[in-house]
Amino acid sequence: MKIACVSSKERGKIDRILFDVAVQLQAGDVSLVGIVKDQDYASSFENGCDMKVRVLPEGPVIKITQNLGAGSDACRLDPGAIANAVSCVEASSFDQADLFILNKFGPEEAAGRGFCSVIGNALEHGIPVLVGVSTENKSAFDTFAGELAVTLADDTKEILDWFRKN
Repeated sequence: MKIACVSSKERGKIDRILFDVAVQLQAGDVSLVGIVKDQDYASSFENGCDMKVRVLPEGPVIKITQNLGAGSDACRLDPGAIANAVSCVEASSFDQADLFILNKFGPEEAAGRGFCSVIGNALEHGIPVLVGVSTENKSAFDTFAGELAVTLADDTKEILDWFRKN
């Protein structure tokens, strides 16, 4: 079982890197499952906490945040939309996949929900797993992954090298 995580202190960097990794791998006929942040969607909030994800390989784009109104500082994550994204990924063919990508091990995963079972499913199928992890959720990810995970630098080349070795 192979699982790698990548973190960055620079806001949005991991989303851009994982999107670039997905684009490069798909251009090389690598079969992917999972989700990456839709880079064509511009957040309507100053803090950037508004996003859509693209289900891999060619699935739908799903808005996973909700509008809580001006001035709200509550988490905008929409659990129903996350469940929809999970369902779309679970419907993907894991039999032919070469890599599972999860843009972010976030609050839902830290609580044992979200994509946790999908990560397990990918690993059971022998599919390497690449996960973006925020600094806020790194300890939860480390607890979840245990000794299975390696930490990669926030560098596209290093991530691609890790994939090619696995």
